[in-house]
Amino acid sequence: MKLTSLFNQDKTVFSFEVFPPKKESPIESVYGKLEEICALKPDFVSVTYGAGGSGGHSRTCEIASRIKNTYGVESMAHLTCVNSTKQMIDFMLGDFQAHGIENILALRGDHVPGVEPKKDFCYASDLTSYIHSKGSFDVCGACYPEVHIEAEDEVADILNLRKKVDAGATHLITQLFFDNSVFYSFLERAKIAGVNVPIEAGIMPVTNKKQIERMVSMCGASLPAKFSKMMQKYENKPEALRDAGIAYAVEQIVDLISSGVDGIHLYTMNNPYIARKITEAVSSLL
Repeated sequence: MKLTSLFNQDKTVFSFEVFPPKKESPIESVYGKLEEICALKPDFVSVTYGAGGSGGHSRTCEIASRIKNTYGVESMAHLTCVNSTKQMIDFMLGDFQAHGIENILALRGDHVPGVEPKKDFCYASDLTSYIHSKGSFDVCGACYPEVHIEAEDEVADILNLRKKVDAGATHLITQLFFDNSVFYSFLERAKIAGVNVPIEAGIMPVTNKKQIERMVSMCGASLPAKFSKMMQKYENKPEALRDAGIAYAVEQIVDLISSGVDGIHLYTMNNPYIARKITEAVSSLL
């Protein structure tokens, strides 16, 4: 099933993100967690393309296939392009298609230090256009409520997002954010720029202080005073911070759903407990 059809229904799309295990760990090590997460019956589950953009489409493909074909939940595979040629992308798309995967999140990916990027795809919009031209996949794009850290400015960032949509992205998922007002301002800018596809809000519950600080340094998300106080108060109490983070995420999601958001994309960090607690708290609103 192509995910575009989900957004034509009168409901808030609710989806999850999971990631493959590290290369040194057997892929089977995540199966138990995946089964628990998929048992919550999200509308779909996306699977990242290696931690920090390190690559490894085969694990992404295997997990996305298992989610769809074993657990019965629609899946979406992430695919990066900055270190790939067209021939490599063709091979990976063929592998996805052979496993029944119809949905791709097209990303540029991270530059690897010391490795010269390939020349076939410079931007995510290039990959989006290429996949779209194949006609076999539904293509999703990423967006940044607080501006991509490499963008020249806010205007350039939103114009680049418009390029993704014009290239064939049928829906978008945001990077994590902790201030809903930032997301609402982004929606206004997107609308003005003619970005007229569904946009899912990416929500990441806090699990530990170092994790959030690392993510924020990578994507540039701001931390509201309320959120910072929460982290400071509970940073040495892991369970308390986890539960406070769940409560904060639920508060965000309730506000977003009440405001008519197209969808919620929950960054589960492969944690079934967090996914379950949040799903239980918001399921009646979806």
